[in-house]
Amino acid sequence: MKLYGIPNCNTVKKARNWLETNGIAHDFHDFKKLGIDEATLNGWLAQISWDKLVNRSGMTWRGLDEATKSQVHDNASAVQLMLNKTSVIKRPILVKDGKVLCLGFDEATYRKCFEK
Repeated sequence: MKLYGIPNCNTVKKARNWLETNGIAHDFHDFKKLGIDEATLNGWLAQISWDKLVNRSGMTWRGLDEATKSQVHDNASAVQLMLNKTSVIKRPILVKDGKVLCLGFDEATYRKCFEK
């Protein structure tokens, strides 16, 4: 299992803490240090729409000029933006065996995800 995000993001910190507190082993993938590849993004986009994967309420999106924002209108344009500005990706993203389990962090959702 892998958790994708950036370490200084409060939401990512909450998710990491929740996973650790509940004894759920995971690897952490830091977008800032490791980046992200196109194949991974396309795999996520096969499961989640681009408008949910691109965090349009975050500071990175709000800092973009209107011309750049208007160019993001489909999977291909979203991938290009996310490759160039990884901070625009909604986080955290919890993935197991290529399947997106959770996007963002909500304790109730995480709890439900791991109930068996």
